[in-house]
Amino acid sequence: MSNKSELRLQTLFSELNDAELDVIAGKIVSRDYAKGATIFREGDPTKGLYLIRKGKVEISKMTSDGWRQTLAVLPQNHFFGELSVVEGRQIHSADATAIDDTFCFEYSKDDLLKLETSDPALMYKIMRAIARTASRNVHKMNEKLLKALISY
Repeated sequence: MSNKSELRLQTLFSELNDAELDVIAGKIVSRDYAKGATIFREGDPTKGLYLIRKGKVEISKMTSDGWRQTLAVLPQNHFFGELSVVEGRQIHSADATAIDDTFCFEYSKDDLLKLETSDPALMYKIMRAIARTASRNVHKMNEKLLKALISY
């Protein structure tokens, strides 16, 4: 069980009320990862959402010619693994590696999916937070792409 005040700091749960945080807190598991540790690899089974309590996580993918391509570096209070869950994937499509000593909250895929029927209003708030974050990420990527195109 996790502390509600710590969970409230998480981007994904920042708009939840105390009762909603109680529902989540009872299902959260804390995990520690040493610097350089693999959290999951591309092809590993999808377990759920990961929320960074402390540290940084690199999301990367290996290219066909063997180069590791960094897709994102995520700081404290951000989350990852959501795309595999939202898209219903059974396996991860990228690697997640702890850049620093990292402490994560993990919320299982099964518990998240149970919210769809047990508490649709809470699930809606979580999905809205995921959508907002995804939207911000798309805007950032568009800006980077535009800057790259202009510089040619």
